[in-house]
Amino acid sequence: MLFANSTSLLWLSYYGLSLLVIVAVYFALTFLPRLPRLVLTWAVAGAIWAPASFRLPLIEEGEFYTGWAPAAMVAAVGFLENNGAALRGGLMWLVLGMALGALIGVALWWWRRSSSAEYVTQEEEREDDQTPPRRREPVIN
Repeated sequence: MLFANSTSLLWLSYYGLSLLVIVAVYFALTFLPRLPRLVLTWAVAGAIWAPASFRLPLIEEGEFYTGWAPAAMVAAVGFLENNGAALRGGLMWLVLGMALGALIGVALWWWRRSSSAEYVTQEEEREDDQTPPRRREPVIN
């Protein structure tokens, strides 16, 4: 259940806000063709949504707090604390999430591409240009 100060509410709000970020990334990349736009957008989504486990030492000797966090955050904290195990685990899940996201972007592009598009060669274009239709002037009766 969702209660105040609950982890599930935190994750739900994180994923809700990340949807806004992903939509903003998609619209920010409108200058790109559709395939690179989808691949980059879904790679960012994979980076945002990939979770990784972490382990933090507590004040008492020999006790640790373990949990889940976004892989980018686990990798960033591992880098800042010079913790190679956290950095390695966070980066592994981050790269895996980005690769999976890029594959989803390619799959969406493949699924939504127009297969009925007809390709016109230059010779067919020239034949069409040689006989332009004759224009008729409007007549008022």
